Amino acid sequence: MGKWQNILAASITSPEQLARRFGIDAEPLLRVVQRYPMRITPYYLNLINEPGDPLWRQCVPDARELEDDLQQEDPLREEILSPVPGLIHRYPDRVVWLVSSTCAVYCRFCMRKRQVGCVGAVTGKVQISAALDYIASRPEIRDVILSGGDPLLLDDDALEEILARLRQIPHLEIIRIGSRVPVTLPERITTRLCRMLKRYHPLYINTHFNHPLEITAESATACARLADAGIPLGNQTVLLKGVNDNPGVMKRLMQLLLKIRVKPYYIHQMDLVKGTGHFRTRVEQGLEIMESLRGHTSGMASPYYVIDLEGGKGKVPLLPDYVKRVGGNVLLVRNYRGEMVEYGDVD
Repeated sequence: MGKWQNILAASITSPEQLARRFGIDAEPLLRVVQRYPMRITPYYLNLINEPGDPLWRQCVPDARELEDDLQQEDPLREEILSPVPGLIHRYPDRVVWLVSSTCAVYCRFCMRKRQVGCVGAVTGKVQISAALDYIASRPEIRDVILSGGDPLLLDDDALEEILARLRQIPHLEIIRIGSRVPVTLPERITTRLCRMLKRYHPLYINTHFNHPLEITAESATACARLADAGIPLGNQTVLLKGVNDNPGVMKRLMQLLLKIRVKPYYIHQMDLVKGTGHFRTRVEQGLEIMESLRGHTSGMASPYYVIDLEGGKGKVPLLPDYVKRVGGNVLLVRNYRGEMVEYGDVD
């Protein structure tokens, strides 16, 4: 195994290990881990300052995960929208391909909590061929998003095989990779990996920082290696109660992302996934956060705030009410100070 694989193998996977380090009672967490596995890399564990802090909440099991019976395991209907195993075809011109079922850290708010870390790998030869055949047979597909789990937990050769075979499909224009390893296992972003990825442009990576404490010298170096390989980097943040549901925290996160060459892309309202209800915030909090960004920091630091609708109906951007028509061609437009300013529209 390589260095990053050895580091991953040293991860904490049981509440007893947490108890020895932090002096907590492991007993309430044992049942949770039986249903929803845990894994915390040594790197991410060392970022936790104390039990209950924003990073602890993201990765340490919580008894409330088993108390949330109101929501569904698959509210986005991904399995219904899966024409072949591991492939989700929701939008006309793009598909999501789940090429891995494991992550470096198992986030407690995961949208695929029902399956990530709970099932075997989804990248066997038969599944890979079926997915590639489906994509190749549909010329309307121009965009493939590799997801999981985390695609960057595949070894370099396995990942390159997928990328190379995708690049043989003439109508496929871009490939995107969704990965949290720059945040949770930055050691994985090696120079060898980046040299390989560089061969398959146009290639984009969306990563997943949720709190300013996750932006460290190590994660910044990982992102710099990817950016220096010519890969545009975006970030998808999930709005999480007790983690980043604060305008000041979110603004600082967006600013620091730009500093490490990562463009804020989405702030996601929590999906209505079973076992994650204790992370959910009111939509109004997200709108307040968006208000706190507009005009108070660079427009580049203002992502879309979106809800992913139940039933596979797609993402919808949410915006505060900025414009009011007061008659004819006169609009009142609210600026970042909250002032309503007149604007003359066309007749």
